[in-house]
Order: sequence, then structure tokens, then C-alpha cells
Amino acid sequence: MDEDCLFVNVYKPSNATAQSKLPVWVYIQGGGYAAMGNPNYNGTEVVSYSGGNIVQVNFNYRVGALGFLASDEVRKDGELNVGLLDQRFLLSWVKQHISKFGGDPEHVVISGSSAGGGSVSHHLTAYGGKDHHRHFIGAVLESPFWPTLRTVEEMEWQYTRLLNMTNCSSLSCLRNLTASALQAQSYGTTFPGTQPTDPNPLFYWLPVIDGGFVPDQLYNLFEQGRFADVPLIAGHTTNEGSWFANNASTADEVSAFLRSNYPHLTSSQLDTINQFYPKMDTLPMHNPYFPSASAAYGDATFTCPSSMLVSSVARFLDPKRAWGYWFNVIDAGNTAAGVGVFHTFEVQAVFGPGQTGWTVWSLYNTNAAIVPVTMGYWVSFVRDLNPNTYKADDAPTWEPWGDGFGRQIRLQTNATAMVDIEDSQTQNCMLWKSLAPTMEV
Repeated sequence: MDEDCLFVNVYKPSNATAQSKLPVWVYIQGGGYAAMGNPNYNGTEVVSYSGGNIVQVNFNYRVGALGFLASDEVRKDGELNVGLLDQRFLLSWVKQHISKFGGDPEHVVISGSSAGGGSVSHHLTAYGGKDHHRHFIGAVLESPFWPTLRTVEEMEWQYTRLLNMTNCSSLSCLRNLTASALQAQSYGTTFPGTQPTDPNPLFYWLPVIDGGFVPDQLYNLFEQGRFADVPLIAGHTTNEGSWFANNASTADEVSAFLRSNYPHLTSSQLDTINQFYPKMDTLPMHNPYFPSASAAYGDATFTCPSSMLVSSVARFLDPKRAWGYWFNVIDAGNTAAGVGVFHTFEVQAVFGPGQTGWTVWSLYNTNAAIVPVTMGYWVSFVRDLNPNTYKADDAPTWEPWGDGFGRQIRLQTNATAMVDIEDSQTQNCMLWKSLAPTMEV
């Protein structure tokens, strides 16, 4: 392993020249801010689908302790959130150099899934939305990851623990370690405020509030309209939490799982969450309360943040410049495994099956029809900041979110259509929004 990981891939039409000025699609991959393990995102298919009318860019950035170590000592002698700043550096690089590949530096759309979508959230809210060095004109957020967002002071214990684990006493000592030695000791443990029997959190190294690039928690920033004035797409899958939830047998185990990731939740708040997410129909290969844990975590961390994003743009900017989606493509194997339409399942339909380093075979056969529909909307937005201009011929019009609680498109094989936001989702998201200050989201 090497900390020298800042590499970029550029996919361009073979006939593009410096005078082509093609729209640019910059994709930020996910990994919970802890992993950057997929070098296989291939932009060839989307460039081909566009008819050679876009340039696609993807890249690496620092993660884990290398990207998100936080303490006052780091702040005094370096930078916080360097994983996000790596992304920012990439956007500056694109601004300066993408014309050499046929791209238009004034027409850049950023997108990302999971922590990549969370990263896009941070670029939208950088410096409270008052970023005068505009690097993009549109954004797409797939299942945006909004975990806890703590202050530097709250994370001093994590920095101290890493010093102790590496037998270091200073930041300079940590800097002299090899990347592999640092990585070996940067595994997670429970956060302060949890109980001794609680499991470890799913994600340990995360962005922090730094007072500049990350000025506040994301719910606050979007609730206050402190974000960039650009059109966007944001959405979620049906079963966002199924990859992450503990295989809970009881409501108490659901509470322990949620508390391990959001340690400031009180017993009363956890009881309320369990009332909103009672025991549900069981799923194959899982314990009775797994569906409850999955639904609660998925809504809290991915689904409701995506709704918050779209509704905020509709409210503060323009209800006709925000589009929401719900990806509901049923795969028989995933259903049999009890994970449903899991987190980031849409990525293969966006890039094309086999273009992301892993394969869902149903996208080659029973679900093949959803690929050009999904890819068409994404490519159209990159080209024209509107998912309808260059959509697939047989795809329905994707209406914008509009006023109020909004509408979204349901992306489903042979059944793609506009649908109203279900009342249950609205109520659940109101719960998570009310809990956001406690959860530090």
C-alpha cells in the first residue's frame, strides 16, 4: 500500500480535440471514507452511449487515517479533511487540464455514490455555499452517505488512541511511519457514549467540522440554504440499509446497533425509533429484527439525506431544477439472499453492467431494459443539466421534484414512472430530521 494514490482516469472520445469542449462528468467513488478499493470504474460505456459527446473522469483520494485524521495538532500543522481536499484538488486539475482531453472546463458535473455522494454534499456546501472558485455546474448524488459529522475537539480521543497504538507521541512521529504501519493500527473501536456491549461502528474515520470547507453539519447547511446554486439529481435504492444492518434478533439489538453509529441517541429516542420501525416481515437468511435495523439505518443515513438534498434545492433555488429518484430494480438473487435492492445497486445501471468491477447478471438479461433508461437520464443531465433532453426514446419524462413533499421517478424494469413520495417515507424522514442535531448529522 502506498499513500501516493492520487491518480486520475480520463475517458474521452477518440476524435475529441482541445477544441471539442465536451461536457465533463467527474465521478467520486464511495467506500465509507475508509476504503478506496475499486480501481475498476470504467467510463468507456457512458462515453459510447453519449455518442462521443462527454468526457468521463474518475479518480482516487485518501481515506481512513490518511484522509481524515483530526486533532488540534493536525489543524495547527497541516489540513483537516484532506480526503475531501484531494477531491477538491482533482476538480482544480480538471479545471486546468481537461480541455487537453476535449472537455469543457466550464461545463463540469460532479457525481458520486455513497461516500462519493456524501462528498458531493460537502462540495455543494463548501464554505457555506459561498465558494467563489466554482468547479462544477451540476451535481448527481446517489445514495448520499451522511454519517455523524463531529467537531475536531470531539475527535481528539481518536487521535490520541492512534498515537498510543503506534507508540508515537506526536504528529511528526505519525508522519514518519510507513503507510502500511499506520494503516495496521487505524482500525476502529467504539465511540464515547456507547455501552460496553455495543458493537463497533460501521465507519470510524469520517470528515469533521473544520470551520472552512466543512463549516457545519449537513442538515443545518441545507436547512439554511447554505449550498451552491446548481441543479441536481439525488436519490436512493429501496433497501439502503441491508448491506450494513446487524442481523438483529430483538429490538434491543436494533437499538445497540444504531447507538454504536450514533452514540448520542438517548434511550427515549431509541424507543421512538423502534416504534417507527417495529418488527417487520422476515427476510430470507436473516433474523426477525434485521428488516427493522436495515430500514432504520437506511433511512437515517442514505434515503432521508437524498430527500433533504432535493427538497432543499426545490425550496431555496428552483423546484424545476431538482430531480429525485427511487431505484427499485428487483434481482432474484438479491431477493433470495434477503438484501433486496441494496445500497449502490444502481451504479451498474449508470455505468453499464460489468463496468464497475463487479457484475449483476440480471442486468444482462431480465433487467437489461433498465440500463439504457438509467444511463440515458444520467448522460442527459451531464450534457444539458436536464435528465430529459437526451433520455432514451422509450423512457418517460422525469418530472422535477416540484413544491411541497415532492415527486420522484421510480426506476424499475419495464415499470419506470413518476410516483408521489409515500406518506410513510415523509413521516420517517421527519423523524430523522428531528434527530439530526442529536445524531450530529
